[in-house]
Amino acid sequence: MSSAFLEIIELPDGDFALQKADENGDALVTISFSKDAKEFLKEHNVTVAKAMINAGIQTVGVISKQMAESDMDEEFRTVH
Repeated sequence: MSSAFLEIIELPDGDFALQKADENGDALVTISFSKDAKEFLKEHNVTVAKAMINAGIQTVGVISKQMAESDMDEEFRTVH
């Protein structure tokens, strides 16, 4: 993924989406809370959606780092 700025937006239906700030394309991630969850969370649904998206971004960073390290390891094992 490119290093574009990302933004979290609230959609008209109450869902939350992560999208590139400079584009109007499809959302990268959408979070939808059930009716019961919305009633329980009330205005805190924004905080929970942000935390969920932040956790996902951090996990992608860890996976990317592991993949890069794995690629480097394979590079050193290859003998021509």
